[in-house]
Amino acid sequence: QVQLVESGGGLVQAGGSLRLSCAASGRAFSRYNMGWFRQAPGKERDFVAAISLHGGSTDYADSVKGRFTISRDNAKSTVYLQMNSLRPEDTAVYHCAGGPFRLPVGRRPDEYNYWGQGTQVTVSS
Repeated sequence: QVQLVESGGGLVQAGGSLRLSCAASGRAFSRYNMGWFRQAPGKERDFVAAISLHGGSTDYADSVKGRFTISRDNAKSTVYLQMNSLRPEDTAVYHCAGGPFRLPVGRRPDEYNYWGQGTQVTVSS
């Protein structure tokens, strides 16, 4: 079992930056691909970014490519999402997720077994 806890969300103006963190406890963190998803009110949970076991492979949704960066520190059992040039349409609850190793890294929620509760990101115009 893996427990995931996100932090770092908040209110930011358009064009600003935030860094989300997701701390994992439980089984060996480095055994799992990690992903970030987001869900806006009334919408489905959408893929944002994912990273493989040791960071050798990453993938991004087209809407965030060039603005967001996913990274991980296996020694700290933490995955990060650096978000720059934020836009109002980035407003959502952001969830981190952990899943079994696969390449390419997964983009679908059903490819992940473990989920955090989420952290709210609100971008004002």
